[in-house]
Amino acid sequence: MKLLVVEGNTLTARQARLQKMGKTPAQSYADVLKGVAEAAHLPVSRIDIVNSADANASLAHGMALSAYSGIALTGSSLQIYETAPEITRQIEFVRAAFAAKVPIFGSCWGLQVASVAAGGAVVRNPLGREIGIARNIWMTAEGEGHPLLKGRARAFNAPCVHYDIVSALPPGSTCLAQNHYSAVQAAEIRYDGGLFWGVQYHPEYDLSQIAALLDMARLSLVKEGFLANQAEVDAMIADFNHLHENPSSRSVAWRLGLQADVIEKAQRQLELHNWLDYCVRPRLP
Repeated sequence: MKLLVVEGNTLTARQARLQKMGKTPAQSYADVLKGVAEAAHLPVSRIDIVNSADANASLAHGMALSAYSGIALTGSSLQIYETAPEITRQIEFVRAAFAAKVPIFGSCWGLQVASVAAGGAVVRNPLGREIGIARNIWMTAEGEGHPLLKGRARAFNAPCVHYDIVSALPPGSTCLAQNHYSAVQAAEIRYDGGLFWGVQYHPEYDLSQIAALLDMARLSLVKEGFLANQAEVDAMIADFNHLHENPSSRSVAWRLGLQADVIEKAQRQLELHNWLDYCVRPRLP
């Protein structure tokens, strides 16, 4: 199995995440995919990364998009409705991925860029930022029987951080899940012979990554009214880090309002497992 992880961030944003978390988003994503694949007994021969926002982005030597078993799109700090070269390059890259007919998965920005590439639309959420945990995501009628969400409860929580939302899915799409913050929390998109499964949340994040992202957004958390002051921010970050190290801590889980769908790795990563199982596995020799 050969996988390609498509980094959605610019060099500046990648460096900021590398300094804060020790890895770029694509590097973290690749590690998670490898772990999910191994747990599913899927052999991984290579996982490549391409920085699709960069002007000089290119695939690994000798590789074409069609040579990959699956393509995964990371999140990004960019806003896709801004007409900048680092954005339009990514839209064109995803269109090429659709045309290559390789199964695609996307988290957050990944869902947004796939939607726009296929003819949909993305806007800034009038309800504001959704950060930390996307709560009370519920399946649509179409989502209840869809393999992307196999194993999920009809309503569930998931790690998230985003300001933008898909406001219109492209033709040939199916909305699979939604919540109060976003009418599209999970979707299937078919375009130019290709298939995409994606979510607005981040099944690839663990609780320590959520803590780090809250730390990076600490000023906004108070300004936007999520928390009253920096002491509350510090306490929430400490709780997420504690629960990451001690997932059986009932008191902290209760205080954060979290259950197994976020705390337990296998449940948190269900969509990635399902994509590998239902979309990628059938392509393997």
